[in-house]
Amino acid sequence: MSEAGQAEPRLPAPGPDRQRVDRWLFFARVVKSRALAAKMVGSGAVRVNSDKITQPSRSVRPDDVLTINTGRRVLVYRVVDCGTRRGPAREARLLYEDLSPPPPERPASPLDAPALRREPGTGRPTKKERRALDKLDPNGNSW
Repeated sequence: MSEAGQAEPRLPAPGPDRQRVDRWLFFARVVKSRALAAKMVGSGAVRVNSDKITQPSRSVRPDDVLTINTGRRVLVYRVVDCGTRRGPAREARLLYEDLSPPPPERPASPLDAPALRREPGTGRPTKKERRALDKLDPNGNSW
C-alpha cells in the first residue's frame, strides 16, 4: 500500500515474446471478448506495422504498432508487452503506449445550446409566444 492508502497497480509478469493479435486485443481491453477480437481482425479493421491483416493468429511483438479501426475512431497503439491475462484496466494500459490522434472536434449541436427560459408558473405558451420563441432560435429549428 502506498502512503495515500491506495493500492499501487500490480505490474504483470512479463509476457511471452510474441502473442496472437486477437489475444493481445482482448488482454489490452480493446474489445470485450476474444471472439469479437477475432471478428475485428478478420474484417480487416486491424493493421500491424501498416500491413492489413485478416488472420487472428498473426503474432505481435513488443514495438509493433497496431492501427485499429473501431468504427467510431482510429486507435494507434505501440505494443509494449504481451499480456498473460485479461486484468483490470490499469494493468491493461501497461501493455501499450497510446499514439492515437486526438478525437476530432464535434460540430456544435442545437442540443448543446442553452435552453430558452420561461418564467416559472406562466404555463404553456400561447401561439403568439411560441412564434416569438421560434424567431429567437438561430438555426430556425421548430420545436
